[in-house]
Amino acid sequence: MRWPLWRIAVAERSMEPTLRPGDWLLVWRGLGPVRPGNPGAADMGTGSPGSGGRPRIEPGQLVIARHPDRPDLLLVKRAARRVPGGWWLESDNPAAHAVDSRSFGAVRPDLIEGRVLLRYHRGR
Repeated sequence: MRWPLWRIAVAERSMEPTLRPGDWLLVWRGLGPVRPGNPGAADMGTGSPGSGGRPRIEPGQLVIARHPDRPDLLLVKRAARRVPGGWWLESDNPAAHAVDSRSFGAVRPDLIEGRVLLRYHRGR
């Protein structure tokens, strides 16, 4: 079993002013894959902390996702809306020329690693 909380450091400016480089995030990773027999589990909206399912994602929340073309690269983005094929993820700061769904399209639900719970350190 892996620990459901994850600590992530913000490295880029794509989410300014919400997040800045040097900020730290506490992320809920869930407890692993969705359990068989969990009705509606495949839509990435039924899991909740302690349920054994994937984290529940709602439009407007910040999420940690793997880049669709570079799975080793983690992204912090805003879940803008649910679309066919997954989630449309956007940067808060398009002027930073960040990569998001505008460049790679919808992100499959299995690439969403977790939901940001809080920012606990503000970088300078």
